[in-house]
Amino acid sequence: MLDMKFVRDNLDEVRAMLKKRNNPLSLDNFSELEQRRRAILTETEQLKSQRNATSKKIGALKKAGEDTTEISAEVRKLGDKISALDAELRDIEANLRDLLLHIPNMPDKSVPVGVDDSQNPEIRRWGTPRTFDFEPKAHWDIGTALNIFDFERAGKVTGARFTFYRGLGARLERACINFMMDLHANKHGYTEMLAPYIVNRDSMIGTGQLPKFAEDMFKLEGLDYYLVPTAEVPMTNFHRDEILSAATLPEYYACYTACFRAEAGAAGRDTRGLIRQHQFNKVELIKFTTPENSWAELESMVDAAEDVLRTLEIPYRVVLLCTGDMSFTSAKTYDIEVWMPAQNKYREISSCSNCTDYQARRANIKFRRDAKSKPEFVHTLNGSGIAVGRTVAAILENCQQADGSVKIPKALVPYMGVETISNA
Repeated sequence: MLDMKFVRDNLDEVRAMLKKRNNPLSLDNFSELEQRRRAILTETEQLKSQRNATSKKIGALKKAGEDTTEISAEVRKLGDKISALDAELRDIEANLRDLLLHIPNMPDKSVPVGVDDSQNPEIRRWGTPRTFDFEPKAHWDIGTALNIFDFERAGKVTGARFTFYRGLGARLERACINFMMDLHANKHGYTEMLAPYIVNRDSMIGTGQLPKFAEDMFKLEGLDYYLVPTAEVPMTNFHRDEILSAATLPEYYACYTACFRAEAGAAGRDTRGLIRQHQFNKVELIKFTTPENSWAELESMVDAAEDVLRTLEIPYRVVLLCTGDMSFTSAKTYDIEVWMPAQNKYREISSCSNCTDYQARRANIKFRRDAKSKPEFVHTLNGSGIAVGRTVAAILENCQQADGSVKIPKALVPYMGVETISNA
């Protein structure tokens, strides 16, 4: 959430930001609400001062044995007016807060202006896409032929965009999770975490999923609980309403969760395979840091996510998201896109974002530089480290063999116990 004073003092800049983000939110009533809010605060303060002064007179009049009926009525009228103004103020502040919750974060100056993902500049590439001497198959065809996926029975049991993994397919998914968690904990210094898969409304507000993206969430019927769309939600809220010590920063967390997304805005896209599921596994990286260090922490987070694919020896590229493609809470986002041979294109497998103090302001997460310092908002960062189902898809497509088998990347062999998945 942006600071209300910042929005008030930089309203034209915020409006320009909304335009660059292709966000239709109107701020036409912001100034009116904010001016009325300040006017009420001033008027209420004056009325309370007047009521206090008048109340003191009542005591003096009573002591002198004089009638206080008229002056007491005046105090009651002042009290009624103060109560009415307090009620109006609560409504105005609720409207202002709702408006602020719908304003996205300010993009960093280094973020390019653009409309959509076609205008995301490429930053770098790693690895060379493999040249096949046969027609590469899509991962869903490979997995079905190897009997390690069962989309049909998942559709029967639940519905579209769910998958049963079986045999070595289930083991490959689990191997990827264990490999990623070990890599981030042992090599990159992240604290391993397991978090709840269900969070409350305050947690969803804290990270920016609510109120704007309610239709993308799975809500538990009759309860104010939601299934997590990403481990970013429980892990960022891990420190909600806390004041951290600067001596403990930066804090790094790596957390595996299943993720649940309604994909309300993705009708007709990636209906086959593992790319866009309603339920999928992901390892998430979370950082809490000081403002002056957050940009360097973003770069190191991206490198940790890239390291997963480097170690698995799967080609990828890194792109910088433009203003029209970046997430609601982010000030700057890099996407890592993995090479998918059957589609002959790179597909997103990780997003790493610096949310600056935007989430911290919503979730009230602060730090103190020393015992005498005033608390400041931390900067929060999050990134996929990485999406597990998409990693499995990339392995199947990049490591497929002419006979229909799949060669397991060397780094995963100790986790798998086999070097190849085949029908033999």
